[in-house]
Amino acid sequence: MSGISDPRSHVQSRTSADPDVIYVGYRRRGRAIVEKQPDQEQLTPERSLELANHSPSGFEWGYCGSGPAQLALALLLDYTGDEAFALDHYQEFKTEVVSQLECTGPNGCWRLTSSDIDAVLHQTPDKPVASTI
Repeated sequence: MSGISDPRSHVQSRTSADPDVIYVGYRRRGRAIVEKQPDQEQLTPERSLELANHSPSGFEWGYCGSGPAQLALALLLDYTGDEAFALDHYQEFKTEVVSQLECTGPNGCWRLTSSDIDAVLHQTPDKPVASTI
């Protein structure tokens, strides 16, 4: 994301004592579900909808649309805790990350780790998005 750097962001204030955050997306009865692990807390669109209303019906991924935009905003808002940062960067995050997420593998889910997010937020224009995404 063009080497995004914001001194106020949660990304830069994390300590080594913080648990590694992992977001997991999957489908249950056709509905897109996103959990934040290790606590298996379900991420919901409500908080992000207060900032920008793209998809009141919920999250999506794997393409560039309104559901992925809502998910990108919710992920950045949850991860950084910074509304201004999330609003400034979620469209780019949607294009570079959320549109590329797929439910693959034996469990039919995608995983996005804090390391993946940090790599994207701090990448330079010449570096590719983290390969694990």
